[in-house]
Amino acid sequence: MDAAYVFAVAFRLDPDGATADPDRFETTMEVPASDPGDDGWLFFRDRLWRGEIGDEPSFRSLASDRLGVAVTEASFSELRTDRDHLEALKAEIAADLGRFNADSVDDVLHKYLGSSVHVRER
Repeated sequence: MDAAYVFAVAFRLDPDGATADPDRFETTMEVPASDPGDDGWLFFRDRLWRGEIGDEPSFRSLASDRLGVAVTEASFSELRTDRDHLEALKAEIAADLGRFNADSVDDVLHKYLGSSVHVRER
């Protein structure tokens, strides 16, 4: 299975005793998605809401730690996944819908990911 949460992030350089031009950069950051049921698999529930980052300051801190630069802006782009991972994710969600306060798996996916799921065929 292969999946990642994809984010657009921006950061600035603030060099000590020097200048940089440009000093603002944008890049794409991919956070590998844990296999459904494994530690960390609820990343989407804990970090996203309706296809947006739920707590941007907290996420910018996480992104800064992972990238080693001070992230100044971040936005969620998509869950990029293969069909096997998506089906396993749906099965894990279906096993405990109450955890998500939802009536269906589709409701859960929409509630957290919006319409930002991109399935890649191999």
